Amino acid sequence: MTVYFVGAGPGAADLITVRGLRVLESAPVCLYAGSLVPVELLDACPPGARLVDTANLTLDEIVAELTAAHRDGLDVARLHSGDPSVFSAVAEQIRRLDAAGVPHEIVPGVPAFAAAAASLGRELTVPGVGQTVILTRTAARATPMPDGEDLATLGASGATMVLHLAVQRIDEVTAELLPHYGADCPVAVVARASRPDELILRGTLADIAALVHEAGVKRTAVIIVGRVLAASAFPGSHLYSAGRQRG
Repeated sequence: MTVYFVGAGPGAADLITVRGLRVLESAPVCLYAGSLVPVELLDACPPGARLVDTANLTLDEIVAELTAAHRDGLDVARLHSGDPSVFSAVAEQIRRLDAAGVPHEIVPGVPAFAAAAASLGRELTVPGVGQTVILTRTAARATPMPDGEDLATLGASGATMVLHLAVQRIDEVTAELLPHYGADCPVAVVARASRPDELILRGTLADIAALVHEAGVKRTAVIIVGRVLAASAFPGSHLYSAGRQRG
């Protein structure tokens, strides 16, 4: 028996990996985040599979479901939105499973920031413009940020920044980043990336907050800040350079 933490992708049902889909098709138990995971994916579950929506469950209740499946010798597909490696709350579940001696495995998925970049038609690492991407969020009502990971500190690097779970604080975000990136720095907000109702807002640190408020975006959005979003005059990469020694 194994609990498989499966990255379901950013929203479009066909962005789950082949490996993730195979786990889903064979697991007799599936726990899924109902508010975030596309319901179409559940059609891939085996007939008669136990389906549990975890949207309103506590950690204790979720772990109870996983350990019960372990006692019954049943594999579990634990569906998480995006990729389990970031902002997924997988770590705390794994800690409990390790303590209980329950085997587990992680199946990666397409993260929301990757889907957002794809929708924008942009690479987030552009030669000569930006080679570092910071994935972060803001505190607000969520878990407090560790010391040294505030936006002012991170923004001092000038690196391309991707913010999850922050669109409700767009005014504070732009105010904190503006001194480091400049008012004219390109910003994009992608809400519900890859879904049929996806919404893309493009602007700068000077006007993106107003665009977000006007559009009424309050959740399920990624904010991307950086010069890479508008880069055009940049050197070609060394990878494909005619001057690179090959062979």
